[in-house]
Amino acid sequence: MSQPLINHSSDLKRLQDEGYKLELRDGHLLVHRIPYVNSSSEIGEGVLVTDLDLAGNKTAKPKNHVIHFVGDQPCNKDGSVITAIEHNQTTRNLSTDIRVNRSFSNKPKPHGYKDYHHKITRYIEIISAPAISMDSSKTARVYEVIEVPEDKSVFNYIDTNSTRAEIGVISEKLEGHKIGIIGLGGTGSYVLDQVAKTPVQEIHLYDGDRFLQHNAFRSPGAPTIKQLDRQYFKTGYFNMIYSKMHHGIKSHPIYLDESNMSMLEELDFVFLCIDKGSAKKGIIDYLIDKKIPFIDVGLDVTVAGQSLLGTARSTLVTDQMTDHIPSRISLTDRDADEYASNIQIADLNALNAIMAVIKWKKHIQFYQDEEGEFSAFYSTNVNEMFNEDHRS
Repeated sequence: MSQPLINHSSDLKRLQDEGYKLELRDGHLLVHRIPYVNSSSEIGEGVLVTDLDLAGNKTAKPKNHVIHFVGDQPCNKDGSVITAIEHNQTTRNLSTDIRVNRSFSNKPKPHGYKDYHHKITRYIEIISAPAISMDSSKTARVYEVIEVPEDKSVFNYIDTNSTRAEIGVISEKLEGHKIGIIGLGGTGSYVLDQVAKTPVQEIHLYDGDRFLQHNAFRSPGAPTIKQLDRQYFKTGYFNMIYSKMHHGIKSHPIYLDESNMSMLEELDFVFLCIDKGSAKKGIIDYLIDKKIPFIDVGLDVTVAGQSLLGTARSTLVTDQMTDHIPSRISLTDRDADEYASNIQIADLNALNAIMAVIKWKKHIQFYQDEEGEFSAFYSTNVNEMFNEDHRS
């Protein structure tokens, strides 16, 4: 992906053509071999690092004027600090493979940097001027090539959201996981919408139903009439949509039973998003036997006068915590109720999915978890979240 991005971005292509040593890594642009003077008045070389704002397969105008640096503090010829760009001198990781030592701030007025060529060359001009005045042979335009590594991202385009927020190291906790979503009704489809935006390795979809008109009003997105006429399997329909972003999605248009339950064996985590209690029992028994953690979701809507009362539940189960299952997860089939009819509750489906995804992220320590609850409940009439089944 790196070289195509450069080829489609006139500012990056110009930097490359002018001889700057560029590297694209973990959603950042690195410019190597930047000459500078250190506090001992010695000339060294550092690396400029900036996050990238992208529009599809090319760069957009930089929104952030701050830039990072790998190296010692750049100084004037006499060893005094270049104060005009001072910002932060904290060493930290932007990702597992990018560790920076400091950052600089210099914002051209009134509109900032027009592109990345403007941003990079301006910082080079400020940082390298003392070194060049001491030795005119010093330059950042070295015309060296960095071999482009094979792109191993699960995304079809770079995740600039994490790089802009500078949470790349934390986001790496999501990498490598194989996730299963069983049931792609209202809640399951919203779970997919969230998980597909994370760098998990694979997302396996299990559902034997077809995507029909009533499903359109309980799911993210807006299908066309032509798509509804095709009556895709749900797994195929959502795979078609989310594979545009994440290429680790796997479609399994089946109902799970004893004959095919082994498909779950290689998964790291499962979201169980089905209503039929009797169908859950075999799946839950299998997941517990294989020590695969999972979250079961539940949604109930009842008529209360002239209004609806909705409750949403999210229950985490691990091999260390299973005693709460009988009191939280129904393993019998319920009678037709307001939820089983076509009352439109996409907002509760989405909320239920968000509750489950946030708890999954807490489980893998992406989010801090001081409460340690295994079940959470939300009720519309009091607008409160209740935590239950705490870890001992």
